[in-house]
Amino acid sequence: MSKQDAYIALMCSLPGSERLFVAKQPPLSRIRLDRRLTALTPEDSKVLKILEHALSWSAYDMDVTDAQAIQRCKKAMLDIPQPTLRKLFMERMELRSVVAALRLRKRGEPAPSGPFGVGRWSRHIPANWGDPSFRLERLMPWIKEATQLLENEDPLGLERLLLSISHKQLKRHAARHMFDFEAVAIYVLIWNIFDRWAQSSAAEAAKRFEKLAQQAMADFADVDFEGASA
Repeated sequence: MSKQDAYIALMCSLPGSERLFVAKQPPLSRIRLDRRLTALTPEDSKVLKILEHALSWSAYDMDVTDAQAIQRCKKAMLDIPQPTLRKLFMERMELRSVVAALRLRKRGEPAPSGPFGVGRWSRHIPANWGDPSFRLERLMPWIKEATQLLENEDPLGLERLLLSISHKQLKRHAARHMFDFEAVAIYVLIWNIFDRWAQSSAAEAAKRFEKLAQQAMADFADVDFEGASA
């Protein structure tokens, strides 16, 4: 069977899901999902593991330094050759950078002296620290709601908002990929969102976002991710 035929068969074997936040669990277990993913080529399987690891905050323990975290981002970009996957990776990291900035500012931290976070807005955010939305409201209209949820100390509500944004980003990319490796990778990342919400609780969400603030990328050197806008 050719790679194309194998991936068509793989995508056809993966069940659809209910609406996010309505479904109580992912459409299939991780064990069953992993069994289906054995159809991937070794090269594609490696890329998927890199992508999942880079986007999983559970992989970043409390001892991971800012420099180590940024190195993981840089390495992931080098090891992900597909333009679509590179783009969605950067979208997620930019989302996390903005959320980290919101949390640090809420704690009363001053504007970073250098670039902040990852992506296009690393210099823009510090330069607009005093603006409620970092002057990104037109590009990221959700910032206002995120700020309000932070003010209300509602970590579960914030997690729900961010998962919803990530889900919409992935669905947008999924519309342009049907039966290729990118389609498989996007399916797995969406599966992870459903799994994350199924395991969410207010207490755990509070711990995760406090950890995010502590690991915020305030002191990162400016990074030029070649091809990130592809």
